[in-house]
Amino acid sequence: MVLRVVSALLFLEHGTQKLLGFPDGGGHAVSLFSIMGLAGILEAVGGALLVLGFKTRIVAFLLSGEMAVAYWTAHAPRGFFPVLNGGDAAILFCFVFLYLVFAGPGAWSLDREKG
Repeated sequence: MVLRVVSALLFLEHGTQKLLGFPDGGGHAVSLFSIMGLAGILEAVGGALLVLGFKTRIVAFLLSGEMAVAYWTAHAPRGFFPVLNGGDAAILFCFVFLYLVFAGPGAWSLDREKG
């Protein structure tokens, strides 16, 4: 549960940086009608949904896929080692979200399974 919330808050921050230029986006946001704009929307909306624990498994599956695509298209071409190509966060988010697909949202969520 704590893993879901903390990961989602960090992910949400990536979305707000792309969409709003905050924090420290130099005040410049990306165009909504671009690949980065789509990524920002997925990150902001998906991050918010994961913080709340709403539709967790579906959202986590989509975001895990987004991070896999982000790694292979944006980071891997820059070099083999993730720490050098800037892709270590993308890999970590990908696998944390994949874990949430199978583990579920946890007790403190809108999706919690009662019983």
